[in-house]
Amino acid sequence: VQLQAFGGGLVQAGGSLRLSCAGSGRSFSNNAMGWFRQAPGKDREFVAAITYPGVRTLYADSVKGRFTISRDNPMNSVYLQMNNLKPEDTAVYLCAVRTSGWLSSKAADFDYWGQGTQVTVSS
Repeated sequence: VQLQAFGGGLVQAGGSLRLSCAGSGRSFSNNAMGWFRQAPGKDREFVAAITYPGVRTLYADSVKGRFTISRDNPMNSVYLQMNNLKPEDTAVYLCAVRTSGWLSSKAADFDYWGQGTQVTVSS
């Protein structure tokens, strides 16, 4: 089972990026999926999660109104549209899959992790 995240890069404050995460090795269509981020010297931080039907979402307060999580079950993928980016959004962004249970903001509840993609926001 693999999760491959991509779409990161360098962007100026106020700009946008769209992250993608594609799964392989098994279907994740019945699992919750999420995004976390980790900045140097900091703990892994929850960003957003989405249920397997895709009808319920959960966001960290710091990204509400700026980020949107979505998924494409036939493509076994999850996406994160990030708008109005801020320097404090700079981090490695990781996608994750929870194999049992509903929405969660806890990293320990997720079972599969991608390798991450770097997002750098300049001021």
